[in-house]
Amino acid sequence: MLTEIFGFISSIIDPVVKMVDDLTTTDEERLEIKRKIQEANLKFGEKMLQYEADKLTHQADLIKAEITGKSWFQRNWRPLMMLWFAVLLGMYWFDVTPKNLSQETIDNLFTLLQVGIGGYIVGRSAEKIIPQIINKEKKNGTN
Repeated sequence: MLTEIFGFISSIIDPVVKMVDDLTTTDEERLEIKRKIQEANLKFGEKMLQYEADKLTHQADLIKAEITGKSWFQRNWRPLMMLWFAVLLGMYWFDVTPKNLSQETIDNLFTLLQVGIGGYIVGRSAEKIIPQIINKEKKNGTN
């Protein structure tokens, strides 16, 4: 989505920069106008990147709150959903799929399962590896 927004903004900025060339002003004025347009484009890009970073931080905070929640269901609803998706895909594999499950839905479930399992594996790996890296860095820092 972010690349689409940048592409859209570039499609607007590029014609404006070309229009500046058609202005009947001095070369210095044209260069100054182009510089200001490009500067505005860069500032917009920075704002978009900051927005995406903030969004990811908030999503991570939400997941962290779910994982550390007091309720069993709060902590386990995501794994339960992934298990349900896996059951549906298994039913499809063994040709006992519910009649209202379309091929598009199966494809979407498979994609969700891939993302979920990938995220789980990466998350669990990071959970085990990061403390080891931090401990190693602490040991190297004190020696």
